[in-house]
Amino acid sequence: MTNIFGQLGLSDTDRVFNGTIGQEVLYDVAAAFVASRNDELNRQIAVWVAGTTANHTERYRLPGGGYLEERGNQGKGTFAPARATGYWDVAYPLNDYGGAVEWDDVTMAYMTANELSLNIQNVVIKNQNTTRFQLLKSLFNNVAGTHIDPLWGSLTVQRLANGDATLYPPVLGSSTEATDNHYLESGYAAADISDTNNPFVTIRDELEEHFGAMTGGENIVVFVNPAQRAKIEALADFVEVPDQYIRVGQDTAVPSGLPNVPGRIYGRVNGCWVVEWRWVPANYMMANHLEVDQPLKMRIDPADTGLGMGLQLVATDERFPLTKSVWRNRFGFGASNRLNGVIMELGTGGSYTIPTAYA
Repeated sequence: MTNIFGQLGLSDTDRVFNGTIGQEVLYDVAAAFVASRNDELNRQIAVWVAGTTANHTERYRLPGGGYLEERGNQGKGTFAPARATGYWDVAYPLNDYGGAVEWDDVTMAYMTANELSLNIQNVVIKNQNTTRFQLLKSLFNNVAGTHIDPLWGSLTVQRLANGDATLYPPVLGSSTEATDNHYLESGYAAADISDTNNPFVTIRDELEEHFGAMTGGENIVVFVNPAQRAKIEALADFVEVPDQYIRVGQDTAVPSGLPNVPGRIYGRVNGCWVVEWRWVPANYMMANHLEVDQPLKMRIDPADTGLGMGLQLVATDERFPLTKSVWRNRFGFGASNRLNGVIMELGTGGSYTIPTAYA
């Protein structure tokens, strides 16, 4: 990791608190570094997060279905009022996460620019880990959660479509609203993935029935654990994304238009991008469509509170011989577009099981 204070002319071994540069300048540089990492993190999670909201609840709407009424060729009479369909109510939690960095006067006297830089970067890493964990928990956990909000009371935080009583707009080929469940169990083990037991066809069909299927394929991405790679590459329709340092020969099919997503895209199969992402639990797959509203929203504080967004330095406290800096991030994830996501467990237990870490 680089020394974030290099722009101030400080080398790794310079003692940061004994020089002519004041602490305020040091923390300004640190805050700018953290802000840049906040922006980077927001770009990464945009694959699953449609945006931020200060609302604690919303009514999420998708186009409904049905038919126009026929009035006959005389044009007499009136049409019945159209009923709005294709909506469900959702809620978003808001939690307070933070950490502190604390030193005594002796430690500060000896602290180098590199050591201070590492301390701050450690806070950034903890923030990234916390954000990713909460995001994945919102996706892999199929049980609606309860959030006790100090202003709004008990909120029911929804997951992806999980077989509850919510009626969703008709799927393609139907005119009837229906419940749905996007937490699937494959019915076969990961070791048995094959052209017969192909999870990508199931995942693709589950998303396309809601959002359509264009000629040439959809922009559906499936994130997988590295342990499943060999079986996936053995599928007959798998097309490898070539190594960028290897020149591909003529008459070789090569995927194009690769999406910008976390992880490593190593192929395309049955209309899906295959992305190896080490944060996906072994024996699970997670998928969503990149060209419709993403499944989650992130709740933040209203702008008029002045509390800001993302990881921030919110306080410094000096009580001899200790100096402490406090960092905080306030956010929460909840499902909004409950149809744009599929979680599949590769197993034979009979029903979907939440990964232990996210239960």
